[in-house]
Amino acid sequence: MASPADNDNSNDEPMVFIIIAKAYEVADSDGIDLHIMLIAPDDDTAVRTALNALSEEGYLEADLDQIGVMGGMPDEEPHASAYQGALEGEVAIIRFD
Repeated sequence: MASPADNDNSNDEPMVFIIIAKAYEVADSDGIDLHIMLIAPDDDTAVRTALNALSEEGYLEADLDQIGVMGGMPDEEPHASAYQGALEGEVAIIRFD
């Protein structure tokens, strides 16, 4: 009798992506370092959603440096609140001025 496959990659929790970026509010500026946290089914959707959110916030351009999936709730702020916001369907943008 066949048993269902055991996939270590399956997860009951939604995938919370974190994207490390530099965004520009003004042309030819130094840019602002950002961490963006959001839920998406895959990395392509995460990138598209993040870029749309940055555009809605008034950023003219963005360089996305890294993307990854969070391994659980962070211990420290502001990432813990951003993670919670992402779980609630928000696109959380953390600015490092």
